[in-house]
Amino acid sequence: MSRTLKLASVSLIACLGVACNGDDTASTESDGATSTASTSPTTTASASATMTASASDSGTETTTAGSASDSDSTSTTDTDPTATDTNPTTSDTNPTTTDPTATDTDPTSGTDTDPTSGTDTEASASDTDMPMPVCGDGVVEGDEVCDDGNNENGDGCQADCTLPCMPGDGGMMGEAEKSYLWVANTSQGSISKVDTMSVTELARYRSGPNAGGESPSRTAVSLDGRFVVVNSRGTGRVTMIAANEEDCDGPTTSQNKDDLLAWGTDQCVLWSILLPFNGTNQGGPRAVTWTPGDWNDDPDVCAFENPKVWVGYRPPGNGVAAMARINGADGTVEETISIGNWAPGWGPYGAALDKLANVWFTGLRGEVFRINTSEDPITFDRWQPPNNLQFYGMTVDPNGKPWFGGCSGPVSTFDPETQQFTAIAGTQACHRGVAADQVGNVWVASNGPCGLVQIDYETNTLIKFHTPAQCSTPVGVSVDIEGYVWLVDQAGWTWKIDPENPDVNNWQQLAVQGNHYTYSDMTGGQGKSVILPQ
Repeated sequence: MSRTLKLASVSLIACLGVACNGDDTASTESDGATSTASTSPTTTASASATMTASASDSGTETTTAGSASDSDSTSTTDTDPTATDTNPTTSDTNPTTTDPTATDTDPTSGTDTDPTSGTDTEASASDTDMPMPVCGDGVVEGDEVCDDGNNENGDGCQADCTLPCMPGDGGMMGEAEKSYLWVANTSQGSISKVDTMSVTELARYRSGPNAGGESPSRTAVSLDGRFVVVNSRGTGRVTMIAANEEDCDGPTTSQNKDDLLAWGTDQCVLWSILLPFNGTNQGGPRAVTWTPGDWNDDPDVCAFENPKVWVGYRPPGNGVAAMARINGADGTVEETISIGNWAPGWGPYGAALDKLANVWFTGLRGEVFRINTSEDPITFDRWQPPNNLQFYGMTVDPNGKPWFGGCSGPVSTFDPETQQFTAIAGTQACHRGVAADQVGNVWVASNGPCGLVQIDYETNTLIKFHTPAQCSTPVGVSVDIEGYVWLVDQAGWTWKIDPENPDVNNWQQLAVQGNHYTYSDMTGGQGKSVILPQ
């Protein structure tokens, strides 16, 4: 049985050198090293300053059925971003009839009897109002243990005794059998697949037919790790690639880092679409994230189905931006959210998912937005940050709080409940990509000074600034499904970092040829950390 995933505010039960005035003014189209920028901060953040957001809402305009032009939407929904957010899914319950984690009451009498012995004990009078566990009814209840009948601590209920399938089962990116980092090779118009376990570049795929003219940048990985989408700023193209050959359309595919096949011949490139952007590099698609889709709890399926991809861009016209919802299976644009009163010249800049499957995104040095994906029709909220917060890259941590790198400005975070922004003391710099791990750290790429910022996301305090042995222009940061941090330098390499032992002498370097203007969820770890149980 397939049902729409209801995500409560707690984790599910586990069964298992450039100028900092926008990327398009930076020298991102040429190969080779790029010198590190030295930026002059225009504002200074106070120590752990807390600032109240100024909220405004221009309303939501939605166009359905994958229309190519969405600026004349007729359906408008207004939301109050200052209102208390209510999770419409909090009434959702575990599909089992009882909570297997709750304290059990023994329905038998005070003397326990070994269920394998010949003597049975009748239920006591005080227990007569309690339902007796039924062996083989498909639900683990009472003292039942779902086993094969040979477990001495079980009750032998094995006939139909199956736990409901929950996210995390079925090798769902938790068992770490495979893990990939996807690095956009901006000047080549390609994307590299890196095995994060062996630290090896395995293959390269074109993001479109126009080589470096595609100018790929942002990538996003599906929750199950099987697919990646890459956005090409230069052409308005969005392309999806299968990570595993069993998901490809045939056997013809790249076999190593030097095996870059002609456009249209690699059968692991599953679909590619052109969005109706305004024709400029600034308006091309950037912000991107996946939402999980519907959870199918049939034990024979045990997977998310019908996932969506959200992509931001600038359509033709002034003062408007767009976020398109795309069918992950075939690339069909299903709905487009039109955002009016859009100030930045660039389109939506970064995007990430929260634990309610809402999509957060930002404008370059602009506002913060949240698309409320569970509402029908879909709505969005918007918040205006204080002037000293110059947003660049972003992410959402496992607690559901968005984080932003400032360029130039401090790293900051936003609390959706209190609707307050907090600047992190000691982080005034030019920052790019941002990622959060599952052990309490936010990691931020810094261009000037050059290195990696480590922040405690529970206390909102700076832990340490790390300067690697080789540092040019760090841009992308992502956390893989094993928990390792990856820092991608634009000049042609990436670093693998153990968050439990992040001393720079322990970092592992991998050369990845090309110019990499890439930052977003390059591994799939961001979605996993907020959706799947830990």
